[in-house]
Amino acid sequence: MTQDSDVQRYSEAGQKALASGNYAEAEQAYERLRELEPGIAEVHANLGLIYFEEGKFSQAIQPLQRAIKLKPSLTKSDALLAMSRSEVGRYQVALPGLEKCFRGALDPEMKRMCGLHLERAYTGVQQDRQAVFTALELDRLYPDDPEVLYHNGRIFGNFAFLSMQKLGQVAPNSVWKHQALAEAYESQGSYDAAISEYRQALAVDPHRLGIHYRIGRTLMARSQQTTSSSDMVDALNEFQDELQVNPSNANAAYEIAESFRNAGQLNEAQKFFDRALNYFPDFQEAQLGLGAVLTSLQKPVEALPHLQKAVKLNSQDEVAWYRLSQVQGMLGNTGEHVKAFAEFQRLHKEKSSRQEPGKSPASPDKVTPQRLDADSPQ
Repeated sequence: MTQDSDVQRYSEAGQKALASGNYAEAEQAYERLRELEPGIAEVHANLGLIYFEEGKFSQAIQPLQRAIKLKPSLTKSDALLAMSRSEVGRYQVALPGLEKCFRGALDPEMKRMCGLHLERAYTGVQQDRQAVFTALELDRLYPDDPEVLYHNGRIFGNFAFLSMQKLGQVAPNSVWKHQALAEAYESQGSYDAAISEYRQALAVDPHRLGIHYRIGRTLMARSQQTTSSSDMVDALNEFQDELQVNPSNANAAYEIAESFRNAGQLNEAQKFFDRALNYFPDFQEAQLGLGAVLTSLQKPVEALPHLQKAVKLNSQDEVAWYRLSQVQGMLGNTGEHVKAFAEFQRLHKEKSSRQEPGKSPASPDKVTPQRLDADSPQ
């Protein structure tokens, strides 16, 4: 009787919190219900929904999978699972569920959400033709939706201008309009204006994911023009703010780690490189950065697998081969050291013949690349 009363109490509390949008309380209640009633599909489904609404996409995957296993007819959970996988970059696995949802969902909002994720997933696996077809269908179904117009603007080339013009007409004060303008200004090198628009986007939606990161990258781009040390400090603060909003942003964690590495604060750098790789194990630049930190800490045995994975992820990266050759030398693996250094020399020669040395401009969509150290062969 005690368990039954607990189930009823947590069920009522969870439903009430969920209905009112109090996801923190709903999470606590449904986590407790999961312990008490592990065989009830709806409990797992609601917990997955709560995690999804909180932006905890990696955590949402397991309960949604469990809910579907217990009750395959839970079509909403199937859609949420596909979108959660998309949110953490598992585009190939997400595609079947997203396609099913977009083609068959009767609820317009669910169909719209799946369509937007499907558009991004197709782009992520380089099925650009399918991304365009999806964008065209989204435009037909939701002609005045600001979010759809924003993403369509990124998919289409020449259609971008018309899409953004319509965005300004239907939602002149939306976060999507400010973000679109910010990216346009950034692409033109108008960094002050871009930062201003990004901050206006935050004024509309203070918890908007990715905006602090984009501001940080834009500040880094501006610092290359002005050589302002304050811009770099401000950029680091923006990356920290991004992690407050979105702890799983691997790019923000990487930029903080790289800043600590360059400042010689190796233990702090290791902590944030580890954090980035925890969310994105195939993050080649982070594997390379962590390998450099461990090498500097005189831990070549620990550095080796990270540098080997960096080479596997991008075999054309001269920095990866050079750092791998260093570690192989430290370990006394003469043959592997010679092999890695020879590959470095080959790639470095090819790169030098293709382009003039210099800094690449920073971009809000990218991360700071790993570069050869000052004392390395140039």
